[in-house]
Amino acid sequence: MKRIAILGSTGSIGCSSLRVIEAHPEAYQVAALAAGKNMDLLAEQVRKFSPLEVAVLGDQEAESLKKRIDGGHRTRIVSGTEGFIHLATLEDVDTVISAITGAAGLVPTYAAIKAGKNIALANKETMVMAG
Repeated sequence: MKRIAILGSTGSIGCSSLRVIEAHPEAYQVAALAAGKNMDLLAEQVRKFSPLEVAVLGDQEAESLKKRIDGGHRTRIVSGTEGFIHLATLEDVDTVISAITGAAGLVPTYAAIKAGKNIALANKETMVMAG
């Protein structure tokens, strides 16, 4: 079973990836999710997929997410660039889907590469900026 981290889980590619994972539970497990500002959708994803960890942009988003998910979930919430890097390099992750738009995806994607993770690159910006 492949354990997946999705950087950009609330965007169109992230949501599409989650639909594929949901259709093939014998092959894939959501280990981690990362998102920017859509805490309502991220909370729904946490309740549905029960990832080990979730990363959000900042402390304000982390507090917002905590209020939206019930206490029955053991999902750890981290924040900031360090949180995104942490998710991309988790030992419990085999593959990182990098679906963050723009420059924000470069650093965590590079960290995942350095950590030896399989990368599913879903945006051209990261590749263009990295050369």
